[in-house]
Amino acid sequence: MATLEDGVSPNQTVVPPGDVIEDARRRDYLKIAAVSVAGVGAGVAVLPLINSMNPSADVLALSTTELDLSAIEPGMAIKASFRKQPLFVRNLTPAEIAEADKVPVSSLRDPQTLEDRTKEGKTNWLITLGVCTHLGCVPLGAGEGENRGPFGGYFCPCHGSAYDTAGRIRQGPAPTNLQVPDYAFTSDTVVVVG
Repeated sequence: MATLEDGVSPNQTVVPPGDVIEDARRRDYLKIAAVSVAGVGAGVAVLPLINSMNPSADVLALSTTELDLSAIEPGMAIKASFRKQPLFVRNLTPAEIAEADKVPVSSLRDPQTLEDRTKEGKTNWLITLGVCTHLGCVPLGAGEGENRGPFGGYFCPCHGSAYDTAGRIRQGPAPTNLQVPDYAFTSDTVVVVG
């Protein structure tokens, strides 16, 4: 036992030097263990949140749309659905193709040729999203008897945007052409969009 002569009061106990080091190691071990358990717990708590950001099965099922084009006559258009948005598929006549080709690209707000907007060898098939690029309204012109506007393509009744036969903006507030989604022909009459 330590005495007053050693500089220790009678109420204090002296801990041997080896015990202090052992307590510090134990304390460090407990800190590391607590942080590790908290990290694993946080990971387990965040995993469902991150997993909820993955697309659901119904969204994955709608990620592509297959269309049979055999019933669409030249000059006709159909409305379909692609990822819960309207999709316009139009079989252009030779006159509509010629009309689109004679427009000087430099005069267009969003310069694109008809060939830029269609597949090689399939310039008669114009496939666009049926969403006006101004505020997202659905333009007219794909249904039978609908107003196609002054350029013979599509007309947005919300704010008067007019698109030509190639789906290019020609008049009105829309800043860009109707969007062309990714698509591929799997045969002469079947196209897969997406």
